[in-house]
Amino acid sequence: MHRTDLLLLLGLAATWGASYLFLQLGAGEFGPLALAGVRAAGAALVLLPGVVRREARAALRGHLCPVALLGVINSALPYVLFAYASLTLSAGLTALFVALTPLATAAFGAWWGEERLTRGRFAGMALGVAGVAWLASGKLGVKPGATGVPALAIAACVVGTALYGFSTVYARRRLRAIAPLTVAAGSQLAAAAVLAPAAVWAWPDVVPGAGAWAAAAGLTVLCTALAYLVFFRLIQRVGPARTSVVTLLIPAFGLGWGVLFLGERVSVGLLGGCGLILFGTALVTGRLRWLGRGAAVARTAVAAGGLEQARRSAREAECR
Repeated sequence: MHRTDLLLLLGLAATWGASYLFLQLGAGEFGPLALAGVRAAGAALVLLPGVVRREARAALRGHLCPVALLGVINSALPYVLFAYASLTLSAGLTALFVALTPLATAAFGAWWGEERLTRGRFAGMALGVAGVAWLASGKLGVKPGATGVPALAIAACVVGTALYGFSTVYARRRLRAIAPLTVAAGSQLAAAAVLAPAAVWAWPDVVPGAGAWAAAAGLTVLCTALAYLVFFRLIQRVGPARTSVVTLLIPAFGLGWGVLFLGERVSVGLLGGCGLILFGTALVTGRLRWLGRGAAVARTAVAAGGLEQARRSAREAECR
């Protein structure tokens, strides 16, 4: 991976990790429904050029229902669920659940017959579930003074993550023929249309302050629209497999932003649950296997280098 691609990957992880910081700053004043509506509408406007071309419009007309459904299950519902969870849970804990997305994707892929559920993947899923159970067993990552029910907030994160995983498999099956940017723009338009009535109905009586609007703008422009563009650029440059590493980096940035800007505390218990989830995700995505292959290649290279050095020494001895 080139340095530019690595910087893009780290920037994408940092940006998506910051979305949970912005949720913390905006959900309290906007409310989950209104904030989700603003996020989808703003992202749709920024991504609108992706659907103005004739080819894009024709593709959307031919796949209107699948794109609209994707907008609901991959954007509208997760936006609301994670905004709701942010009222109770810390930014770090909320961001951690995104690492479960590959586990959910593998589970739905196996259910749909697209992927084989090996023992390693099953073990990874079990570890991920154990990590969630560990986090749900106590008040790990619950904001001080939060009035919400932690179990419901955690359930919202799990359902939102499951929707992300299902959406990945669904888009792969039904929308493979459409350009990714067109799918992103069309799905955001659908999400905005679905959320608009609920956002108007739930709009707060007190106008949100400048800080909340700034958080909504960051969530919309940086963490949704711009992040989509970087995401698809990375897929084109390094492929989907390497790009998916971002799911392992987002929790670290989410925890870091929460500590840096919100004064959140990271407990040993929270890190333990994080470790279980990330280790399970690494098993499901095959990252550990890739590391093992990398080490084997390195050992082979070292051995080959030593053999070549021995051959050179022998040739020098013959010359003498």
